[in-house]
Amino acid sequence: MKKTAVIMAGGFGERFWPLSRMKRPKQVLNLTSPEKNMMQEAIDRIRGLIAPEDIFVITSKLLLEPIRMSLPELPPQNIIAEPAKRNTAPCLALASAVIKARYSEITADNILTAVLTADHKIEPKENFNEIINEVFGFVASNDVLATIGINPTRPETGYGYIEVGKDLSGRIRKVKSFREKPDLESAQKFVKSGNFFWNSGMFFWKLSTFDSEMILNCPEIGNYISELTKLYSNYNSEALNSFNSPAEELFSSLPSISIDYALMEKSANVVCIKSDFNWDDVGAWDSLERVREKDENSNILTGNNLLIDSNNCIIINDNSTIQKVTGIGIENLIIINTGDSIMICPKDRAQDVKLIVNELRNNNEIELL
Repeated sequence: MKKTAVIMAGGFGERFWPLSRMKRPKQVLNLTSPEKNMMQEAIDRIRGLIAPEDIFVITSKLLLEPIRMSLPELPPQNIIAEPAKRNTAPCLALASAVIKARYSEITADNILTAVLTADHKIEPKENFNEIINEVFGFVASNDVLATIGINPTRPETGYGYIEVGKDLSGRIRKVKSFREKPDLESAQKFVKSGNFFWNSGMFFWKLSTFDSEMILNCPEIGNYISELTKLYSNYNSEALNSFNSPAEELFSSLPSISIDYALMEKSANVVCIKSDFNWDDVGAWDSLERVREKDENSNILTGNNLLIDSNNCIIINDNSTIQKVTGIGIENLIIINTGDSIMICPKDRAQDVKLIVNELRNNNEIELL
């Protein structure tokens, strides 16, 4: 069977403002590694398992060129811009269409797809690849949709959860339900029960299974996959990546809905494989505490900085050749300097950085976004 991967990379990471911008999103920033950006890390994780020519990236028109420049090892035509801004369900319908158009000589029931993201920290990659091989083997011989469940290490209220039922094969279990981000009391119960995992947002299926399940559970999108496939068969990818493309009108008419709501929560044929690797959703500045090295005072520092009697801070100075960031007696602060903007907030308000972005957008300060 043909093994393919789809990496969703359409957002620009508003909670990592001001370093993450619309034309330089978090996917192309070296947030978790000094050597590689997050897109490059995502590709590295599956290197050797899936060939570069079989890896596809779905992004926005604005981010198309930055991501292509970041990933020279992928064929440029494999980095696709959504014809219009939509959520993950239309995005994955588009991915199905693009892959089937590319491999028109292979039937959809002989194409396996791994849906991955560009904003996770996963180690070691050997364990991750073992999981992918196991779940690929299961979905190849069963008409199911699969996801990876992350063993919860704390009662996290910022993640969705997956409730699992009976064992099916090896580490694979039947999914009973998906749960939205819970309150603390519910999260504590989930963790204690042993039957709940964090929702990783990674999915696996045969394309034929995905298409049929979308038609059954979300026909307002599923019924248009074949039409999208025809468009991507008849036009080259550059024509469809441009504005006012033939695909834009069709894609704009699709509902903006997540793959969880459109499909995973509705389908009766979902399974979950338990992870055995370290995983973190790198979603805001405070998540760097879990994935980056700290100094002797538990500070995370990048760039030209000087701290005295300061602890538990995250300071990123991206304007080091001109400015030095200094502090004395500070604790539990996030300070990000990009030259045109300085963002300061308590670490426990890291999720609220998005509010600054919203305010800048409302004030039409587009040059800062």
